[in-house]
Amino acid sequence: MSNRIFQNVIVQLKDATDRVLGVMDADGNVVSCTDIALLGEKWPDAALKVGGSFDAVVTFGQKTFKAIVGSSNYYEYAVFAGGEDEIAHSLCLMTYVAINDAKTFYEEKHDRGTFVKNIIMDNILPGDIYIRAKELHFSTDAPRAVFLIRQAGRGDVAAVDVLQNMFPDKLQDFVLSINETDVAIIKQVTSDTTTEELMQVAETIEQTLQAELFLKTVIGIGTISEHLRDLADTYKEAQTAIDVGKVFDTEKTIINYEALGIGRLIYQLPTTLCEIFLSEVFKKNSIDSLDAETLFTINKFFENNLNVSETSRKLFVHRNTLVYRLEKIKKLTGLDLRQFDHAIIFKVALMVRKYLSSRESHAM
Repeated sequence: MSNRIFQNVIVQLKDATDRVLGVMDADGNVVSCTDIALLGEKWPDAALKVGGSFDAVVTFGQKTFKAIVGSSNYYEYAVFAGGEDEIAHSLCLMTYVAINDAKTFYEEKHDRGTFVKNIIMDNILPGDIYIRAKELHFSTDAPRAVFLIRQAGRGDVAAVDVLQNMFPDKLQDFVLSINETDVAIIKQVTSDTTTEELMQVAETIEQTLQAELFLKTVIGIGTISEHLRDLADTYKEAQTAIDVGKVFDTEKTIINYEALGIGRLIYQLPTTLCEIFLSEVFKKNSIDSLDAETLFTINKFFENNLNVSETSRKLFVHRNTLVYRLEKIKKLTGLDLRQFDHAIIFKVALMVRKYLSSRESHAM
């Protein structure tokens, strides 16, 4: 427990009375007090007195004490007020309520965050999720979205503080530091939250980190988790979105798992199967035999939905020139891109080759 939390509460109570208010730990160390001069003093006799009857208000040494009992029913701290009269008794109880509430909130926040992190990292058994959720009064069936923010290059620890300010509801939203570059945001949403709304949240995150810390990021978004037990899968989807996007959508900085399309399937294929597919598709010549200009023409043709006229206009070439190039591709590969089935095969082959290239560079 952070003593800073206690001191923040005590400082706020200071203006309510001229009496001394404070907190000591179970060993009698004064850890928080309106009178700064008393900080660090040791009152072991007072601690023994309070520990002997920690369920009641106790007076000792011209002060009134009330113990704060932990979750395991043991004495952790005690609040105190100067004096042994009725006013001191009332002030002590008032301070007890404020400090105990602050302690409970802090511990629940900390424990809930650790709990959620253990879930997404698969560090907790499925059966224990329900037990722990009940202990923490944590809703198990609330819809939640996962945003995984990966910083480009060296990570900035200040990113966590910026994100926590963006998501101040610490009982429903969690900002979790995963490693030096990755931060996960678990955000509670409504059942009718749309993909567009999730993208807007991600865009706000990206813009804020760029504006305040000049950070470049890639953000992966998982599907909405309808139940706490599915949260780990949603987190893995956000990871996959970043990994797949790095291969097939290199220009995108926000990738939604639901929009990965066929790239998601290719990414899960064994490399040997991908190599067999390419060898079967390109029986005449390898896909590597196509030069950069030809590949550029092919990609433009796909971008314009296999429309010869529109593609030739975008390439600033005559329609017959494009037709000639397509015929050349047909002779080289045996695939006529003007036929829909052939175009699909070729598009998938290009993606498979891109995937294999990424794996090769990663292995080096």
